Amino acid sequence: MAGNPLAKQIPWDTNPVYLAAWKEGRTGYPWIDAAMRQLAEWGWMHHLARHSVACFLTRGDLYVSWEEGKAVFEELLIDADHFLNAANWMWLSATAFFNQYYRVYSPVTFGKKYDPEGKFIRRFVPQLAKLPSKYIYEPWTAPLDVQQRCGCIIGKDYPYPIVDHTAISKTNMARMKAAYEANKDPAAAAAAANSEDDGDDDVTKSSRASSSTRRAANGSSKRRTGVVAAAKRGGAA
Repeated sequence: MAGNPLAKQIPWDTNPVYLAAWKEGRTGYPWIDAAMRQLAEWGWMHHLARHSVACFLTRGDLYVSWEEGKAVFEELLIDADHFLNAANWMWLSATAFFNQYYRVYSPVTFGKKYDPEGKFIRRFVPQLAKLPSKYIYEPWTAPLDVQQRCGCIIGKDYPYPIVDHTAISKTNMARMKAAYEANKDPAAAAAAANSEDDGDDDVTKSSRASSSTRRAANGSSKRRTGVVAAAKRGGAA
């Protein structure tokens, strides 16, 4: 977000196809799609699901700006709060408040920890309702005869994954690292902002927060502390 002293300037991609697939629950990752379809149907989702879909849209997989996701949440959430929503999207995209961009939510294993049978997915992605639990989070791995027996052919009745999470998450970590490095140089950060306007999963290396961002943050530390605390309590990602 250009002009925001708390936000790192990250040259996110402009990809309407990815954004629409994410919003409509057509990414090919059942955990992500179930959460987004619940949002469309209920106007609500659990905060851990909000974390997952926010990370997936931004630094984790699709590398689309957090501002696009924020707008979708403000449109659809019945409990939307403009300030918490913005703060949490900056947090989950590692644009501000949180700099461990290398900690990425897996769109497969994270949901499986809490719902190994995939009951949530079966409710909101009915195409997959008959799949055995071993395939429910990764339906593209099901043999063709299993897909046929369950009445869901991947690529026809339900999409293939929009990206390869294992590969793209590593690519995006490298892009985030480069963006963080660029933010150490105010001129490079400004160039990154202009580029944005134009349009498994945990690794061990970290990137130092930029000195310029820290100086800006220190100037408003009381306000930032309050926002962070509110963001941790809030539901919107």
